[in-house]
Amino acid sequence: MNNIYKYVQGLLLESYTAFLADENIAPKNKYGEISIELPPKKEFGEISTNIALLLSKEINSTPMEVGQKLSKYILKHKIIDNVKIVKPGFINLWLKKEIWLNHIVDIIKMDSLFGSSNIDKKKKINVEFVSANPTGPVHIGHCRGAVYGDVLANILKKVGHEVVKEYYINDTGVQIKNLANSVLYRYQEFLKVKNIDCPDGFYPGEYLIPIAKSLMEKHSSGLLKKPKSEILKIVIKHTVENIMNNIKVDLQDLGVEHDNFISEYQLQKSGKVSEAIEVLERKNLLYEGVLEKPKGGSDISEWEPRKQVLFRSSNFGDDTDRPLKKSDGSWTYFASDIAYHLDKYQRGYVVQINVLGADHGGYVKRMNAAVGAVSGNNAEFVARVCQMVKLFRGGKQVKMSKRAGEFITIKEILDEVGSDSLRFMMLYRKNDAPLDFDFIKVKEQSKDNPVFYVQYANARIESIFRNIKKQIPEYKLDEKKILEANFNLLNHEHELDLVKKISAWPMVLINSSKTYEPHRVAYYLYELSSLFHLYWTAGKSKSDLRFIVPNNLDLMSARLGLVKALSIVIHSGLDILGVSAPAEMK
Repeated sequence: MNNIYKYVQGLLLESYTAFLADENIAPKNKYGEISIELPPKKEFGEISTNIALLLSKEINSTPMEVGQKLSKYILKHKIIDNVKIVKPGFINLWLKKEIWLNHIVDIIKMDSLFGSSNIDKKKKINVEFVSANPTGPVHIGHCRGAVYGDVLANILKKVGHEVVKEYYINDTGVQIKNLANSVLYRYQEFLKVKNIDCPDGFYPGEYLIPIAKSLMEKHSSGLLKKPKSEILKIVIKHTVENIMNNIKVDLQDLGVEHDNFISEYQLQKSGKVSEAIEVLERKNLLYEGVLEKPKGGSDISEWEPRKQVLFRSSNFGDDTDRPLKKSDGSWTYFASDIAYHLDKYQRGYVVQINVLGADHGGYVKRMNAAVGAVSGNNAEFVARVCQMVKLFRGGKQVKMSKRAGEFITIKEILDEVGSDSLRFMMLYRKNDAPLDFDFIKVKEQSKDNPVFYVQYANARIESIFRNIKKQIPEYKLDEKKILEANFNLLNHEHELDLVKKISAWPMVLINSSKTYEPHRVAYYLYELSSLFHLYWTAGKSKSDLRFIVPNNLDLMSARLGLVKALSIVIHSGLDILGVSAPAEMK
């Protein structure tokens, strides 16, 4: 059995169906998605469900009354030990102890496959994240979204979806021209060209100096002999390629690798924007009109009282219709984005997830409208905004980097704290909540440092297996011996709490994938590690709770099986987070 909770969910559905049949009631709904939860407190049971609340909507009865009647059907299943009904109608369940304990064997046999799902509705999902403009290095503002998107994709793959990780390169527009002119200015400085003016929109960052130097080494002074339009094309191509290569290296150091990189320039060149416009025209979703002046926000600067091509995005829940062409006749960024998401749909991605920065929240409604329009509402657009990260050092906020210009780069942070700490802590708070990252705290070796606490749990597990070989050399540890252990010998509260928490791993992944909340995995690993550390600490004062029990090898084998199951889940969880599982802690 891979998922105890899913199995119980099936039994509840059977109970529900039998109850309706006996009452001669035709079901109005199918409750294949009955809520199954791990209650926050022991007194609320081992599993809690809302099935009585759902069922009460179909019959003329209160949830409490339904719960009392339904509990008789639930108790007919042999694995159920006890049932309690609590207001407003939740049903709390207790399973027979041996169900939990025997599950250890299943977990060990499945090994790293434990937690994987064979879902009924496998979807083709595109997760677009980072997509930082190629105007400079990736910095702390991109870091949270990078880790979030990477881990979310890992979770979605784990539960059975077909997932691609994608990066959209915004390599057109005014900012790219400004960037190229900034590099050209630096290039001319190297050549000691006289009387050169600093261009408008100049990028002052020192990271452009080596790019300009490599441009000079490649072209010498010959570049300046070419026509101005050709010079700019060459500089743009050279600059974007260099910056993107640097971005890829920094992301790889963070443990993030994308499957696809899509260029906005190439998208426009291929005619995809015109194709998207034609799709909207065929659906009568374009018209010429004059937009009302926005009452506030970033849209005011873009507004002008002129007749222009507008997309009927308000038909799809947007606040207003949106322009697709600028006054100079070029496409808006939004038009390119529509084309890009149409391209995603044409590639078969029925779920399109965009991980956005804190300043892009206002973009969600219009993109939701765009995806709905071009796909005929056949594709789902999901936007997740990652809020700002503030950096601290011992409680004091860190100032911006002078070396990098106006930001602190990911490389700077990685050099100090490493990928493990950075990735774990980027997930140790829900994405839509602000995050404080303290350089000092993430290096502490204490319970207050979640990444250390989880990795320390794994190191302690590894030490158990090492010490067995030292203390009991005649005990030949192998999987067969562990699988044949009598797990019913595990009677202590610490042991039972631990196996129940381990068994919740598949549901953690499923719930995390449904809600697009990878922080659930980080929280779960911390809670799981806490239970193990409590167990370990108890063994220090009570010899009968130690993992290595030379005078009771049967009990020891059972405990080693529990620890093995724990190790499988911790390794699986850390792997999904992209965090290492060290065998020893320095």
